Amino acid sequence: MDARWWAVVLLAALPSLGAGGENPEGPLESWTHLWFFRFLVNAAGYASFMVPGYLLVQYFRRKNYLETGRGLCFPLVKTCVFGNEPKAPDEVPLAPRAEPAETSPTWQALKLLFCAAGLQVSYLTWGVLQERVMTRSYGATATLPGERFSDSQFLVLMNRVLALMVAGFYCILCKQPRHGAPMYRYSFASLSNVLSSWCQYEALKFVSFPTQVLAKASKVIPVMLMGKLVSRRSYEHWEYLTAGLISIGVSMFLLSSGPEPHSSPATTLSGLILLAGYIAFDSFTSNWQDALFAYKMSSVQMMFGVNFFSCLFTVGSLLEQGALLEGIRFMGRHSEFAAHTLLLSICSACGQLFIFYTIGQFGAAVFTIIMTLRQAFAILLSCLLYGHTVTVVGGLGVAVVFAALLLRVYARGRLKQRGKKVVPVESSVQKV
Repeated sequence: MDARWWAVVLLAALPSLGAGGENPEGPLESWTHLWFFRFLVNAAGYASFMVPGYLLVQYFRRKNYLETGRGLCFPLVKTCVFGNEPKAPDEVPLAPRAEPAETSPTWQALKLLFCAAGLQVSYLTWGVLQERVMTRSYGATATLPGERFSDSQFLVLMNRVLALMVAGFYCILCKQPRHGAPMYRYSFASLSNVLSSWCQYEALKFVSFPTQVLAKASKVIPVMLMGKLVSRRSYEHWEYLTAGLISIGVSMFLLSSGPEPHSSPATTLSGLILLAGYIAFDSFTSNWQDALFAYKMSSVQMMFGVNFFSCLFTVGSLLEQGALLEGIRFMGRHSEFAAHTLLLSICSACGQLFIFYTIGQFGAAVFTIIMTLRQAFAILLSCLLYGHTVTVVGGLGVAVVFAALLLRVYARGRLKQRGKKVVPVESSVQKV
């Protein structure tokens, strides 16, 4: 009896899982365009690679291929399945970034300004373009309404391809530590990263960009939960306090903000579900990447490995659905969309490099402050460009969230000064 009731509830909820809130009073779109159906189709495409790959890995491990294998495929299988565990005499650690013996305060200030400007320009431009691509039409004229691009997976692929190329060239041009991780282990972080990015793009069809930014700012809460579940970590009392303040601030914003134009309770529910999916998948990605860093790899090697499998999954899924050519045709019909997509990918890849450089030069605390300010600027810029409204109580909620984030930075800095070990809450790799 319970199973039948759950089936009835699911069927009743399916209309609310539609695509976009542009016209909630109009006829429902085809069920094949529901975001939930597209999510399942994408997941099935990824599973068509993950499941056979997992079975192959288990087969080679059971056969003890590392000891018995020979032939042309042996190096490939060893790299993908077993990795190259570095031995102590062979390990050549990279020297830390050498700073000049005497660096003037003016030069340090200029470098900090360069890092801050690079991060702000890269990710503010990326945020504006993301909202433009997912919420506005292309090719609109006085007589034609134009058409919207709806395939979030294609945008994920475009971002990952350029990031893969940038990471590959960087690894070739700059010396990296000896790679020891089995390549297949990147696939888990890649899968969760692709799904989190897809949810992030898809959510913009249902909720405003400021809501999405605040949801991303509050992801320290599920990251902490994932840390306890995946990595068995423990956290300080002040970390739980700031997480609670973030929850209160986000609740104030969501409950006080007025409804967006063309929105409905159904589309808002879909957006919140997608944002929850984004946060959950991204939290897993961060914790899995932290575990992979035990292999003593560089951040750029991590960037390359994750993006390699992300490209493999998205290309395969798009080809299986026949959507890759349709995305290319859309770019051909609308040159403005092609330019936006290219600029999105450039901002994503350049922003990742600015992340590495900023953390290497000034540490994670300075980087976190810059990125926290970037989120506040992103909300302001979105409200100015796209007309989002924020009430006084909603604005106070935003202030509470960012005050809590800055308090976390201050508390972690104090702990480091006292010589206490600080548990990392978020990986700096693959943020978008």
